[in-house]
Amino acid sequence: MTTANTLASAAGLDIGALEAVYDQLATAIDAVGAEKSELFLVKLALLAANRLGDAGLVGELIATAQQDL
Repeated sequence: MTTANTLASAAGLDIGALEAVYDQLATAIDAVGAEKSELFLVKLALLAANRLGDAGLVGELIATAQQDL
């Protein structure tokens, strides 16, 4: 299973929805600029972690995101 398919099944999003999220994320990163993109991504990750409400799951997602970079 590819990373995209793993993400889609874990989050309940189909590939089309994941592509839309990717596009929104890319647009937002471009809008904040290179100097603030890291801060933006950390803020987004913390907002998402808070919404998920499961520190263990967030840890698993962080580990998955680190793979194959």
